[in-house]
Amino acid sequence: MRILSVNTGQARRLRVGERNLLSAIGKAPQAGPVAVGPLGLAGDEQADPSVHGGLSKAVYAYPVEHLAFWAEQRTRHGASLFNEPLTPGFMGENLSIEGLLEHEVWIGDELHLPDCVLRVTAPREPCHKFNAVMGLHTAGRLMMQQGCPGFYLSVVRPGTLTRAQAFTLLPGVRGLSVRDAFAAKRLKHLR
Repeated sequence: MRILSVNTGQARRLRVGERNLLSAIGKAPQAGPVAVGPLGLAGDEQADPSVHGGLSKAVYAYPVEHLAFWAEQRTRHGASLFNEPLTPGFMGENLSIEGLLEHEVWIGDELHLPDCVLRVTAPREPCHKFNAVMGLHTAGRLMMQQGCPGFYLSVVRPGTLTRAQAFTLLPGVRGLSVRDAFAAKRLKHLR
């Protein structure tokens, strides 16, 4: 398991239908070490702190294993005009990770890195801004159906994060997996 990329971004205007909204979903890879504190990565912003950021959602991790699915969906659903590759940070993630999927991680598990410790707190919930960035009005629904949301992390021990860093997973209580927590949110949205 490792971090392939550490990504940060600034809030900027995003066109969603007829509206112009503030969003920080577009993240870019950082070359050197990035400091991480209780509220997230240095140089990173969240446009809507009611749903992103804060102590329990300080960092967002997304498995790169899902990117092939998204590239296929964009082509299949007519978003082929968006031919750009899905680069690190495209999904709005701070950490593009490899080797850890939602069914393998539980709320309360910890990611131990050389210089910091992060704790899994919740799955991501897709929103209309995600649909706009993906170029698919059904992207949020597809994320719910596929069960590939990635997950939020709190910062247990501040430090630094660097691309290509390996991490180990220290199991927590193991009461609820990220996949099961996301499935429960999906059922709630269907009602």
